[in-house]
Amino acid sequence: MNLINELILAASDFLWSTLLIYLLIGAGLYFTIRTKGAQFKYLGHMIKLLSEKTDNKNDNTVTSLQAFFIGAATRIGTGNIAGVALAISIGGPGAVFWMWLVALLGGASAFVEATLAQIYKVKDGSAFKGGPSYYIEKQLGYKWMSVLFSIFIIVAFGLSFNSVQSNTITGAFAGTFNIGTATMGVILTVLSGVIIFGGVKLIARFSSIIVPVMAVFYIILAAYVILTNITEVPAVIALIFKSAFGFEQALGGGVGTAILMGAKRGLFSNEAGMGSAPNAAAAATVSHPVKQGFVQTLGVFFDTLIVCSATAFIILLSDVYTTAEEGISGAMLTQASLAQHYGDWAQYFLTIAIFMFAFSSIVGNYYYGEVNINYLTNSKIVLFIYRLAVLAMVYVGSVASLDNVWNFADLSMGLMALINLTAILLLGRFAFGALDNYFAQVKKGVEPKFYKDDIPGLKNVESWPSKK
Repeated sequence: MNLINELILAASDFLWSTLLIYLLIGAGLYFTIRTKGAQFKYLGHMIKLLSEKTDNKNDNTVTSLQAFFIGAATRIGTGNIAGVALAISIGGPGAVFWMWLVALLGGASAFVEATLAQIYKVKDGSAFKGGPSYYIEKQLGYKWMSVLFSIFIIVAFGLSFNSVQSNTITGAFAGTFNIGTATMGVILTVLSGVIIFGGVKLIARFSSIIVPVMAVFYIILAAYVILTNITEVPAVIALIFKSAFGFEQALGGGVGTAILMGAKRGLFSNEAGMGSAPNAAAAATVSHPVKQGFVQTLGVFFDTLIVCSATAFIILLSDVYTTAEEGISGAMLTQASLAQHYGDWAQYFLTIAIFMFAFSSIVGNYYYGEVNINYLTNSKIVLFIYRLAVLAMVYVGSVASLDNVWNFADLSMGLMALINLTAILLLGRFAFGALDNYFAQVKKGVEPKFYKDDIPGLKNVESWPSKK
C-alpha cells in the first residue's frame, strides 16, 4: 500500500506541477476575457435567477434552484473544512489567496461548462441528463475522449471523493464522540445506501434542505468570529497576501507550495472547470442555457469566497495553526481553532456540521457518477454494481489513512479536469454565442428562449427546438 500511495502521489504531483495549474488558471483567465467578466458583471442577475420557477409540472423536473443545490452539495463538503485547513497547514496562509484567485477566474470556466451542458443535454425519460461526456461526443465527435472522462469522473466522485468525505466524518466522530471508525463507517454506509437507492429527485430534495441549513449556521459562526476579532482582520488579510507572494514567510511551504495547495484545494472545493457540476446543471429545466450557466457560477463564488473563506478566517484568527502539535491538520485543525474561539462545545457543533457537509457531498458525488454510468451503458446490473462500489468506498475511506485518500482524490480530480478543460477551451465559442444571444433578448425586454439554430455550427442538439 505504501508503494501504491507513493506512485499515486508522484503521478499527482507531476500532473499538477507541470501542466494542470497553468491550464486551470489560464483557462479561467481566457474565459473571463472572452465573456467580458460576465461572472462579475452579472452577479445581481445570477442571484435573481435562483428564484425563477419552471412552468413544467412534471414531478421529475429538476428546477434551476435544485440543480444549484445538487452542485452545492458536492462543492460544500470536506474541501471547505478539512481542505482549507490542509492548504493552510502545508502551503501557509498564502494558499488562501490562490484559492480565491482560482474561484474568481474559475467562475467563468464554470459558466462555460454549465452552459455547454445545458445546450447538449438529452432527455432521460421525463427528465434531463448531460455533462462533459455528452458535449464532447456530440460536438467534438471524440467518443474515446468522452468515455475516458466518464471513467475518470466515476472513479473520482463515486469512489475517491466519497472516501475522502467518509474519512473526514469518521475521523471527526472518533475524536469528538470516541466512536470507532469502523463502527461509524458501517453507520455511514447504511445511511448512504438509503439515499443512493432513492433516485435523483430524492437527492435534489435532500440537498435543497440540508445544504442551506448547514451552510447558514457555519457562516454565522464564522461571522461572529470575524466580528469579535475585527481589529485583527486587516492583519490576517495582509498576511494572506504577503504569504501568497513570499513577502512574508509563514508556517507552511514557499510560494510554489502555496500556489499548488491553493489551486488543488480550491478546485476540490468549488469544482470550477473540473467537469462535475455540469452534470447537475444539465438536469435543470430552464428556458435558456445561459441561465443555468449563471446559477453554477454563483455556486463557485458561494463555495469558495464565502464558505471556504469562513474556514480560513476561523483558523487564521486563532493561534492554533501556528502552535498545534504535529499531526493536527485537516478537520481537526478547524475543530481546534473553532474551540479556541467558542469553547469546547464548538467541536461538537462542528462535528455535526462536518457530517452534514460531507454526507451531502457523498450523495451529490454519487449522482455525478450515476449520470456517467448511464452515459456508458443502460445496464441496470452495471448501475447496481456501481452503487455497491460506492458504498464499499464509503466504508474503505472510513478506515483508511488521511494521506492515502487525499492523494488518490488529487490524481483522479486532476485527470478529469485535464480532459474537461481541454474540451471547454475547444467548445467555448458556443457558450460565448449563447451569452450574446441571451442578452440580445434581455435588451429587447423579452423572456430569453433558446433555439438550436440560434448559434451557427451547433451539432447534435437534441433537447432544444428549432425556430423553423
